[in-house]
Amino acid sequence: MPVHAFIFPGQGSQAVGMGRDLSAAFAAAREVFQEVDDTLKQKLSKLMFEGPAEELVLTENTQPALMAHSIAVLRVLESEGGIDIKSRAIVAAGHSLGEYSALCAVGAFTVADAARLLKLRGQSMQKAVPPGEGAMAALLGSDMAQAKEICAEAAVNPEGVKEVVEPANDNGAGQVVISGHRSAVERAIEIASAKGVRRAMLLPVSAPFHCALMAPAADAMAEAFEQTPPKAPFMPIVANVSAAKETDPARIADLLVRQVTATVRWRECVGAMVELGATSFIELGAGKVLSGLARRIAPDCTSAAASTPAEIEALLKVL
Repeated sequence: MPVHAFIFPGQGSQAVGMGRDLSAAFAAAREVFQEVDDTLKQKLSKLMFEGPAEELVLTENTQPALMAHSIAVLRVLESEGGIDIKSRAIVAAGHSLGEYSALCAVGAFTVADAARLLKLRGQSMQKAVPPGEGAMAALLGSDMAQAKEICAEAAVNPEGVKEVVEPANDNGAGQVVISGHRSAVERAIEIASAKGVRRAMLLPVSAPFHCALMAPAADAMAEAFEQTPPKAPFMPIVANVSAAKETDPARIADLLVRQVTATVRWRECVGAMVELGATSFIELGAGKVLSGLARRIAPDCTSAAASTPAEIEALLKVL
C-alpha cells in the first residue's frame, strides 16, 4: 500500500477559473470559498472564478486564493470520498504560501486564520520593495551550489556596491529560482548564461520573494503570529526552512517568519518526506507543479494531483 504525503502548491499555480467547477459541483467547496470571502470581506471567489487575471495575480489576492482552492479540494475529498487525512497520510508540506495551506489541512490554522494571515503576508511582501526595484529569475539546468556561486558573483555591481541576490527556491530537478535587486538578478542571468546554464530567465512576479529584501514583511508576520499563533498540528509537516519534520507550534511560527526571507528548500523537503516513509505525493489545489517536481526528485515514488471534480474522482480511486 502506498504511504501518502499531501502537498500544497504555491504562487504561480493560480489561473482564472480556478475552483469554479469545484464550487458548482460541491457544497463543501462552496462553504470554504464563502468562508474566505466573508473573512476577508472581499469577493475573492468571484475573482478566482471570473478574473480579471491582473487582479488575481496581485500577491495579496493570489495567496489566500490558492489556499482556499487547496482546502476546498481537501474538504470535497473528506465529504464525498470519506477521506480522512489523519489516516491516509503521514505528513504534509506546502511550497511557500502552500505551507499555510498544509498547516490549515492538519489543524494548525483555521481557514479564516489562514486567509487573514495570507492576505497580510501578500500585502506586506508587496509593500516591502518598491515596484520595479526587485526581480526573480529561474535558472534551469543549474543546482544550488552553482546558483550560490552565480549569486555571489552577481551581488557586486560595477561601482563595487553590494546588492541583494540570493537563491529563493531550490525546486530540484535542475531548477533554482533566485531573487533580489533587479540589477543584480539581471547580472546573475548574464553570468549564468556565460557559465553554460541551460536557460536563465526573468519571472513575471510582482516582488522579489524569499530574499533579504523581504525583511519588513517578516517583521509584519512575526507581529501577526503573536495575535494568531498556530496550534499543534495533528500530523507533522515538513517545513520549507528546515526541510525537516515539525510539530511544535512555537517553532512552526518561527519558521514561518523566517520563511519570508529564506530559501524554500523544496528539493530537500521532498527528500525528507521520503525518509519519513512517504511513497506517494498527492498535490491538492491549482496546477500540477509540485507533483511534477516530486516525480523528478523522487522517481521511485508515485504522484497525483487534484483540482477539478474529474481529477478528484480519479484521485478517490487511488486513495
